[in-house]
Amino acid sequence: MTSFKHAARVFGIGLAVAIIATGCASAKRAGQAATPAAAPAAGAGAAAAPMTKAGEIYTVVRGDCLWCISEKSNIYGNPYKWPLIFKGNKSQIRDADLIYPGQELSIDRDASAAAIDAAIRHAKKRGAWSLGPIETTDTEYLAGSR
Repeated sequence: MTSFKHAARVFGIGLAVAIIATGCASAKRAGQAATPAAAPAAGAGAAAAPMTKAGEIYTVVRGDCLWCISEKSNIYGNPYKWPLIFKGNKSQIRDADLIYPGQELSIDRDASAAAIDAAIRHAKKRGAWSLGPIETTDTEYLAGSR
């Protein structure tokens, strides 16, 4: 019975992670904002994520993920460039899979072609989204060894 309870708990955690992980993508397909269960509630009026300081800072709103932010036409217009945001904000983003409403993220408008290529390569090879331990590939990307 103990092993059954353990298996049920592991399955439940895995299912919760899968549901949260698909929130951003499924909401995008449905044409609405994603609302990950782990994200704290944002204040009223958080429907539109404002850009300030001539487009150099993006304020995270509920339901955002780096992929979704990067995809916005006023950011990069390409979801695969999300590692540029991650790397540029590594002092405040511990895990690329977990950002919070209210965070102010710097948007690098002057990334070199090599930096953009490395970011896209990392995004395409990174693997599945997962909440928990920081992916080794992310650590390697930040260190410049990937």
